[in-house]
Amino acid sequence: MLIVTADDFGLHGDVNAAVEQAHCDGILNAASLMVSAPAAADAVARAHRLPGLRVGLHLVLADGWSTLPWESIPDLVDIDGRFGDAMVRDGLRFALFPAVRAQLALEIRAQFEAFRQTGLTLDHVNAHKHFHLHPTILGLILRIGRDYGLRAMRLPREVGGAVFLRPWLALLRRRLERAGIVHNDFVLGLSDSGAMDEAAVLAALDQLPPGVVEMYLHPAVTSGARIGASMPDYRHADELAALLSPRVRAAAERVAPRRGGFTDLLTA
Repeated sequence: MLIVTADDFGLHGDVNAAVEQAHCDGILNAASLMVSAPAAADAVARAHRLPGLRVGLHLVLADGWSTLPWESIPDLVDIDGRFGDAMVRDGLRFALFPAVRAQLALEIRAQFEAFRQTGLTLDHVNAHKHFHLHPTILGLILRIGRDYGLRAMRLPREVGGAVFLRPWLALLRRRLERAGIVHNDFVLGLSDSGAMDEAAVLAALDQLPPGVVEMYLHPAVTSGARIGASMPDYRHADELAALLSPRVRAAAERVAPRRGGFTDLLTA
């Protein structure tokens, strides 16, 4: 089974427009929602118009906006409510300091609650920049997610991926399976993040690994820093064009006639 997902749903109106277009006219099955991003309300409105679009929670704990105000989580965000991008430093703080960890739990719960308030069905959960690979974050997601219908998560395991990630991926997989959380077997798009153009997508589909595969992209109708300051080199518009490509559609139908979201996997 192939799941084709757009990350950063809600980040910008141009992302939301691309998600709708790629779902209606292309091969996009799912989207991961940033519940506190600037265009989140527009994303939710579009999702309610698209009952076939499977929407999950894209937890933001780095390089993005918090749901709770600075006063509630002062050790996590700046006064404007933004997380930094020093993920190694923050990962150590999450693991070592109980007070910081308590604030992290509050914010994760707030993001799950914000998703619940959208009225959308929770298809899956993942974290911005794959921060759910961090054992402390994963443990909180699994514990808190039980209260919000968590049933599926992304395993960011790429064929031939970085060797240093393998122990973390193995730990993530074991913990998901022990908790009864459904996950994909492989991802496509990790090495080419921001550059999943038609050629890259066709090449990925040509070497599709067996099992449940999630291919994730970052489509938008415009590209680069306009969408996000941390993505100046991302070719968002090229990724949208790939999702709309007749050649990509034909290839997907040939190699993966069974497609959908995690909800469809659970139903099957």
